[in-house]
Amino acid sequence: MVAVPKALARMVSSTAGSLDSAAPQPEPTPITKDEESPFRAADLEYDLAPSEGHLNLEDLKFGTVFTDHMFTVEHVAGEGWSRPRIGPFQNIPVHPAAPVLHYGMCCFEGMKAYVDAAGRVRLFRPEMNMARLARSAARLELAPFDQGEMLACLKAFLRVDAAWVPRREGHSLYLRPFAFSTSHTLGVAKSTRTMLSVIASPVGPYFPSGLVPIPLFVDEVNRRAWPGGVGHAKVGANYAPTIAPQVAAAGRYGTPQVVYTFAAPDADPEDAVFEECGAMNVMFLLDDGAGGRELVTPPLKGTILPGVTRDSILTLTREAGEVRVAERDLSIRELREAAAAGRLIEAFGCGTACIVQPIASFVRANGDVMRTVGDGSFTNNIFKTLSDIQYGRVEHPWSEVV
Repeated sequence: MVAVPKALARMVSSTAGSLDSAAPQPEPTPITKDEESPFRAADLEYDLAPSEGHLNLEDLKFGTVFTDHMFTVEHVAGEGWSRPRIGPFQNIPVHPAAPVLHYGMCCFEGMKAYVDAAGRVRLFRPEMNMARLARSAARLELAPFDQGEMLACLKAFLRVDAAWVPRREGHSLYLRPFAFSTSHTLGVAKSTRTMLSVIASPVGPYFPSGLVPIPLFVDEVNRRAWPGGVGHAKVGANYAPTIAPQVAAAGRYGTPQVVYTFAAPDADPEDAVFEECGAMNVMFLLDDGAGGRELVTPPLKGTILPGVTRDSILTLTREAGEVRVAERDLSIRELREAAAAGRLIEAFGCGTACIVQPIASFVRANGDVMRTVGDGSFTNNIFKTLSDIQYGRVEHPWSEVV
């Protein structure tokens, strides 16, 4: 049990909020009429509530427990950004006509905060998350924001709820920045109101029993993204449609996750290329047939999310120099032939939540099963290398002390 001290509430004196959905919400305080002026961390308002709770690390379920506070700031066309605010965690009032409810005008990020052996809170490459959030918001025509100021506000929020970062190996505080349209009118149009917020949830190890490989269903019918769409942005519309295929695959094939493919209309199904999973990028470690090994992942061509973990793994692997890295298309045919020849060494999904998820096999609807033949040593080493950086066991510029 980890106690969450009441002393945090004394940082700034103010009236505590309520978790009751009917609790009155303070109106955002406008600070500028200039729409081009960014909100600034120096203008943060604090409304801190005392915590009465305890963090039970033995019974954590992902995304079900939240910290005491949240960050919010709102942009209104013609008025600009309100004063940014860190206040009690509570429901956000939304107009019934808000485009987020009707047209899915929302985007988000996934980040984690870690505690090192010295008790310091760390972030992992947070500037990449801010840049991607800004790109996603721009793709939806939500109000632009200053990435540096947003990161400064996130750090201030993290300092307020620092006691919620679990002090245990494998645990972390999951941070969820998100933005959405709160306009008061129906119609598919540029948003006149944008809400930007951050909430946080303490989480335990993604693999309580270790890095256990799982089977993946190869979806050759449904598409996660289409060229010219929003596959490169972290928007809500990329995720909701993946739920039904995942549920169907689990029920029919017993696979907990789905990996999507893409093929041009009327193309040979064997020529379909791998894209990514519903919430993870995917990587394949192949024996190249000439005594070397190649780490292959689909290229960023507009349909693939540029994952922070993806980029980190590719960068670290290139720096190590022991395995050739290739960002290229990999077809079902090539993977099937590699597996049949015993050249599919390892495969794994990667993302902020899991870091890496080992893959044991790829299951097709026609009955084909393409299995990995390695011992998982490459995946395990990647997991350890990233974890050592994230928890500060190895000093690295990617790990930033807050």
